[in-house]
Amino acid sequence: MTHRHERQLVASGSPYEEPIGFSRAVRVGDRVVVAGTAPNWPDGQVDPDVEAQADRCIEIMLAALAEAGAAAEDVVRTRTYLVEAADWEAAGRAHGRYFRATRPASTMVVVSGFIDPRWKVEMEAEAIIGSGSPPIA
Repeated sequence: MTHRHERQLVASGSPYEEPIGFSRAVRVGDRVVVAGTAPNWPDGQVDPDVEAQADRCIEIMLAALAEAGAAAEDVVRTRTYLVEAADWEAAGRAHGRYFRATRPASTMVVVSGFIDPRWKVEMEAEAIIGSGSPPIA
């Protein structure tokens, strides 16, 4: 017997969602997966500072998670994509501000570039709703 879960799609208003055919986040059961998230402001502006970009990515991800019923403490996995390896510390500081207590599994990867050359970082996350208890030592 198979169990089908409802699929909740979360949009963020990204101009790429419709033509590419993706959602900012998808919830199935207690799992929420957030797509690669770029550091755009609603007006299309992008702060040139990589730490500010990482903060913006995380803010967008947390909003999508909240719409799907999850929170930062439910995040079990993050991925950070950087154009410059030297930016790992700035992106890491932003990540630490939001996830220091939760400490999800996390990966940083250096890539050759993004769709918008102003972007220095993109991030994605995975959450399991209800997993937000303190980590076991």
